[in-house]
Amino acid sequence: MSALTLLAAGLILISFGGCNKDDDPARKTTYNLKAKDVLGVTGTVTFIETSSTSTTIDIVLVGAPSGSHPAELCNNSAVEGGSVVAALNPVDATGRSSTTINTLTFTELIDYNGFVRVLQSTSEPDVIIAQGDIGSNVLTTINITYVLDTVGSFGVSGTALFEKRVNGNTLVTISLSGTIPGDFYPATINLGSIESVGGGPVVKTLNNVDGTNGKSYTNIRKLDNGIDIVYDNWLVYDGYINIYQTSINLSNIICHGNIGSN
Repeated sequence: MSALTLLAAGLILISFGGCNKDDDPARKTTYNLKAKDVLGVTGTVTFIETSSTSTTIDIVLVGAPSGSHPAELCNNSAVEGGSVVAALNPVDATGRSSTTINTLTFTELIDYNGFVRVLQSTSEPDVIIAQGDIGSNVLTTINITYVLDTVGSFGVSGTALFEKRVNGNTLVTISLSGTIPGDFYPATINLGSIESVGGGPVVKTLNNVDGTNGKSYTNIRKLDNGIDIVYDNWLVYDGYINIYQTSINLSNIICHGNIGSN
C-alpha cells in the first residue's frame, strides 16, 4: 500500500473517530441538600446544561416523607431566605423531581446567588424538608473558629465558626453549650476587644442563638451600617462577639470572645 493511500485511510479514520460536539456529555454540577425541619432527609440537586439557553434541574431526596413536595429555586442564601425565582416540579413519591427552565442559563446558575428548597406540602409551606445553597453561595473549605468564653457564673460557652463562601460572603455559626431549651439569646459582633473599657459599639447584629440546640446561623454581606464586608476582612477585624441573656446591653452578657486581629 502506497504512502498516499495510507495517509488517505488515516484521514478517513480521524474523520469518523473524531470528537463530535453533539456527542459531548452535557455540563453538570451537583449540590447537596440538607435536612431543615424534617430530620433524616438528605439529597442532591443537579444542574444539567441541555442547551445554550436551557437547564434541567434534577432533585433526588432520600428519607423524605411520603407524598408530593413542592420545590423552589430562590435567591439569597438558605440562611437568609429569599423570594422564589422559579417554581420547580414537585418531588414525587420516588423522591425525584426534574424541571427544565429557560429563564437562567447553566453558566448563570452555577454562579447564582441562590438556594433550592423542598417544602412539606402546599398546605404546609413553612415546613422545609430540605434545602441547600447553590452557585456563588456554596461554602469553600476556608474557615476559622474563635472561642467564646463564659462570663460570670452563667456557665455558657462555645465557639464561633466563620466560613467563606465562593462569593466571599461569610457564614457565621455560633455553637453554645449550657443554654436553656426554649430560650433565645441575642448575639452581636462589636468593635474593639472584650477588654475594651465600657465595651465597643455593635457593628453587626447576628441571628439569635436557639437555646434548644445552642445554634445560630448568620450570613454576612454587610455590616449594620450598610458597608460591604467579606470573609478576608474578618480575619484582621478589630472585633469581638457578645452573647446576651435577654436584651442587647452590657449587663446581660453571658458569653464572649475576641475575633480577627484580637
